[in-house]
Amino acid sequence: MKIGLFFGSFNPIHIGHLAIANFMAEFTDLEEIWFIVSPHNPLKNKASLLADYHRFELVKLSIEAYPQFKASNIEFGLPQPSFTIDTLSYLKEKHNNHQFSLIVGSDNLNNFTKWKNYELLLQNHELYVYPRPGFKDEDVNLPGTIHIVPAPLMEVSSSFIRQAIKEKKEIPFFLPTQAYQYIKDMHFYEK
Repeated sequence: MKIGLFFGSFNPIHIGHLAIANFMAEFTDLEEIWFIVSPHNPLKNKASLLADYHRFELVKLSIEAYPQFKASNIEFGLPQPSFTIDTLSYLKEKHNNHQFSLIVGSDNLNNFTKWKNYELLLQNHELYVYPRPGFKDEDVNLPGTIHIVPAPLMEVSSSFIRQAIKEKKEIPFFLPTQAYQYIKDMHFYEK
């Protein structure tokens, strides 16, 4: 089976994440999309993250009605900070009958050469790249199989949502209903 791995802190997951995953599942050859909840992206500040298990729960609640989507906390048990190449090695060992591809925003391509063993990633895994503001197709100069996917441009971000909640804005249409309710019930991001 061809699996698209959508890595992220999902702090929190929002409609942009789900729209991109839905597009990848319906308009590419990816058969399933696995949301890999990252405990710590080495390029981000861990202090701003909601607890791992809460972010994982938000993802699970948000995708439970979609059989093509899976939530994974596989990185929680791996050494931190999390490196994509290490997670892929572990997944290939556990699921050698699957072909794993990476789903990344075009904004990641500028820093892709900073990823641990990025050459091996590109050599062994296809990249499915969705657009982010300011990106042009011709900006891609990485070797390997890279699919530029014409998904809708999603300008909503987790940082926007966290800030809006902190400012006591009602933003129920920016998050899946179940995630929004969980965040409200738990009073996340209010401070």
